[in-house]
Amino acid sequence: MTAAGLLIAASVALPLLMALACLWPAFRDRAADWLVIAPLPALLAALLARGGSIVVAPPPLRLTLALDDVGAMLLGGAALLWAAAGAYAGSYLRGQPGLARFAVWWLLTLTGSLGCFIVADMTSFYLAFSVASLAAYGLVSFEGSTRAQRAGRVYMALALLGEAFILLGFVMLAIGAPQGNPLIRDAVALFPAAPLRDPALALLILGFGLKMGLVPLHVWMPLAHPVAPMPASAALSGIIVKAGVIGLIRFLPLEAALPGWGATLVGAGLFTAFYAVAVGVTQTQVKTVLAYSTVSQMGVVAAVLGAGLMTAAPGTALLAGFYALHHLLVKGALFLGVGVVMATGPRHRKLVLAVMAVLALSLAGLPLTSGALAKYAVKPLFGDGLAATFATLSAAGSTVLMLHFLRLLGGAAKPGAETPPAGIVWPWAVVALAAFAGPWAIFGGATALPLAASLGAKALWAALWPIGLGAVLWAGLRVLRLPAVPEGDVIVLADRLAPVVARAGDAVEQADGWLRRWPVAGMMLAGLAAGLSVLLWAGS
Repeated sequence: MTAAGLLIAASVALPLLMALACLWPAFRDRAADWLVIAPLPALLAALLARGGSIVVAPPPLRLTLALDDVGAMLLGGAALLWAAAGAYAGSYLRGQPGLARFAVWWLLTLTGSLGCFIVADMTSFYLAFSVASLAAYGLVSFEGSTRAQRAGRVYMALALLGEAFILLGFVMLAIGAPQGNPLIRDAVALFPAAPLRDPALALLILGFGLKMGLVPLHVWMPLAHPVAPMPASAALSGIIVKAGVIGLIRFLPLEAALPGWGATLVGAGLFTAFYAVAVGVTQTQVKTVLAYSTVSQMGVVAAVLGAGLMTAAPGTALLAGFYALHHLLVKGALFLGVGVVMATGPRHRKLVLAVMAVLALSLAGLPLTSGALAKYAVKPLFGDGLAATFATLSAAGSTVLMLHFLRLLGGAAKPGAETPPAGIVWPWAVVALAAFAGPWAIFGGATALPLAASLGAKALWAALWPIGLGAVLWAGLRVLRLPAVPEGDVIVLADRLAPVVARAGDAVEQADGWLRRWPVAGMMLAGLAAGLSVLLWAGS
C-alpha cells in the first residue's frame, strides 16, 4: 500500500469511524465539536494524493478507491466546505436539542459524499451515493417542524426513486462486463456498443439528474433548503448535488460522440436553467431563492456535459468539474453568509453584504471572479449555435435571480449584536476566500486554457454584457406584480390536483361498479354483438 492510497482510504475511513464512535454516548455528546476534523484527510488527499489508488477488497468484490484529476478537484472543494461548515455548525447550533443526532447524520452524509469522488468501481459508487442520499434526510428534517417533516418525506421519496433509476441503469450497464463488479471506466468503455445503451443512459440521466435538481425532478431542493439548518443547506446545495454531477461525469460515455443524447441533455439543462430563474424571482425567502439558483446552475452544468457528449469534446469532464467546483464554493459561501448577515449589526453589515454581492454576481459571471473563469472555460463546448446563445443568456437570468436575492437579503437582516460570533465568521470567510482565489489558482491545470486570454477585452466584455442585460431586466421586473409561486412549484401543483384525481378515481370506481351489474353488462354485451353482426354483414 502506498502513502497516497492510505490517504485516499482515510478520506472516507475517518468520518465513518467517527460516526461509529457516536454509538458511545460520551463521544456522541461532543461529536459536534469535532465535525471540522472529519474531512481533513480528504483535503490532504486532494492536495497530495492525486493519481493514487488502493484496492480495499480483493476480487471478485474488488472495491477500489482512486483519485483522478476531476475527482481531486471536487474532493478538495467538498472537503474544504465540509470542514468550514462543520466548524460553523458547532457554533451555529450550539445548545440546540438533537445536536448529537445531527452530528451522526452529518458524518454519514459526509462519508458518502466524499466517497462519490474517489470510488472507482460500480458497487462502491452505488454504496457511497446511497449513503450520501439517505443520510441527508436527517439534515433536511432536523428542525422537526411540519414543513421540515414534509420536506424530508419528499426528499426521501425522490432519493429512493433516484436510486432505483441508478440501480437499474447499473444493471443494464454491467451486462457483458467481464467482472461481477467492474471498474467504472471498464463498464463505460463498453457503453457505446452495449445492447441496452439507450435505456441505461435514460435511467442514469434520470437518477443523477434528480440529485442535481433538473426540472421536473428538482422539487426536493426548494423544499429542503429553507428548513435545513444553515450549515446543512450549504452542504446540500454546495456538495450533495455534486454527487449527481460526478455521477454523470463518471458514467456518461464522454469520449464517444452521442449527438442525440447530448442534445437531449443540453435541452434539459438549459430549460432547467431558465425555468428555475422564472420561479426563483417569485420567491420571498432568501434560502429558497438560493435553492432555485442551485437548480439553475446545475442546469448549466448538465448542458455543459451534454454539449461535450454531442461531439466527444476532449476535456469535457474537467471543464464540467471546474464549473461545478466554482459553484460548490460560491454557493457554500452564500448560504453560510446568510447566517453571518443575520447575526451582524448595522455598522458592519454593509461590509458583509458587499462580499455577498460579489459572491452572488460571481454566479452570473461577474468579470474577474471565479464565475467569469468558469463560464469562459466552458463556452467553447457550446460552439456558435442556438445552444451557445441560450447558455450566454443564462448569465443574464442568473443576474436577475441574484439581484433579487440581494434585495431580499438586505431587507431580511434583523437587528442584533454588532459583531457576529467568530465561530460562524471565520468559516464563512475561509470559504469565501477559497471561492475567490481557488479557481484562479487551478485554472490553467484544470482547463488547459491560457489564463491571460480570460482577461482580454473581448472576454471581459463577453462576461459583462449579460450582467448588464440582467440588471435591466431585474429593474423592469421590479415594477411588475409577479404571481406568487409556492416553494416546490410542481409538487405543490400535484398536491392541489390530488383531490381532483381522487374524485376522478371515485367516479371511475362507481362507473365500474355500475358496469358490473348484470342487466347493464348484458345489455352492453348484446349491443356489442349486434354491432359486430352489422359490421360483418356490411363487409360480406
